[in-house]
Amino acid sequence: MTTDDRPAPLIRPPRLRTSEDRGASRLELFFDLAYVLVIDQLAIGFADHLNLSGAATFVGLLIVTWWSWVTITLYANRFDTNDILYRLSKLAAMGAVVGMAAAALGATGSEGTAFALCFLGTRVLLLLLYVRAWRHVPEARHTIGIYIGGALAAGLLWTASLPVHGTARYVLWGAGILVEAAAPILATRLGDKTPLHLDHLPDRFALFVILVLGESVRSIVVGVHEQHWVAASVVSGAIAFTAIAALWWIYFDLGGAAGKRELVEEGDSEETGVADAYIYGHLPLVIGLAVAAVGIEQFVEHPAGELGDTARWALHGGTALYLAGVAMVMMGTSGRWLSAWPWPVAVIPLVALLGIAEFLAPLASVILVTVVLVATVLAGIRAQRRGALRTAEA
Repeated sequence: MTTDDRPAPLIRPPRLRTSEDRGASRLELFFDLAYVLVIDQLAIGFADHLNLSGAATFVGLLIVTWWSWVTITLYANRFDTNDILYRLSKLAAMGAVVGMAAAALGATGSEGTAFALCFLGTRVLLLLLYVRAWRHVPEARHTIGIYIGGALAAGLLWTASLPVHGTARYVLWGAGILVEAAAPILATRLGDKTPLHLDHLPDRFALFVILVLGESVRSIVVGVHEQHWVAASVVSGAIAFTAIAALWWIYFDLGGAAGKRELVEEGDSEETGVADAYIYGHLPLVIGLAVAAVGIEQFVEHPAGELGDTARWALHGGTALYLAGVAMVMMGTSGRWLSAWPWPVAVIPLVALLGIAEFLAPLASVILVTVVLVATVLAGIRAQRRGALRTAEA
């Protein structure tokens, strides 16, 4: 057996892997499945409480879930060496996320402590991984120290939330997220310019977008099933699927691909903040997509019936927010406000205004949203062909 044929050592110290040719690993794909469960449970809870309080709960807990995923992904982007200690840590974090999913429906009620403990478990494991990286990667210690500070502060705030209830608990949760969310930005401004892997990063974010798009497809399945294949629901579901396909096209072939190109070309300089713009621009994109998924289910279940304002706005407002997120990714990575004008910014107000038209039947609303999205795809393709929209394969 030659040296190259020998199995890799079970324990390997972390190292900076940003110059290697790699994409998402099989462990990362497996890990993401836990987040599918959380998003699915949160969507079920929102569908059962279609009011402003339910929407606020859904968005708030979705931000917590997304941030949990982002922080673990950023560590893996730089320091994933796939040894046994890293694998066990990642699998343990996955178990904690499964626990978040199990507690998601009661996260603002009887299962709030369980939800907080599971999220706190992901922070503790992430903190231990960063401490290990700090020991073995001295050239990145300044940046790692900032991330350790953020994870530690978040952990303390979430721990402080355990014995309290009501608004005070959620304030502590929000403060923990905000403090930790500042770490990547501070690392860009004050760190030692430790780079990110600019091919791995968009690969991972694209996979998360796919997961949330999958929730939209699930919504069609649930809606048609609940209505026992009534013709109007089937038609509404088929049209909604066309809308979902357009949302996929807008991100993966057009807007998201433009952001990826800018990231790969300009993000190698940490001072530019392009990577930060790419990361944080995905937050409204993901929230909008998840909210729209719940709206799609309601429209498929009630193709001719009455819809409440929240259900109507879930589709229209969620779609508008998704498009705004795509625009933010494009503008943030290019550093030019006009990079997303007129595509896709011009259609955002139109999609949002359709939510005000209460006189429209649900099926008519789905048709109009789908027409607007298909037209947006066609306009994006035209801009791409003319060179006005510079893209890369996403």
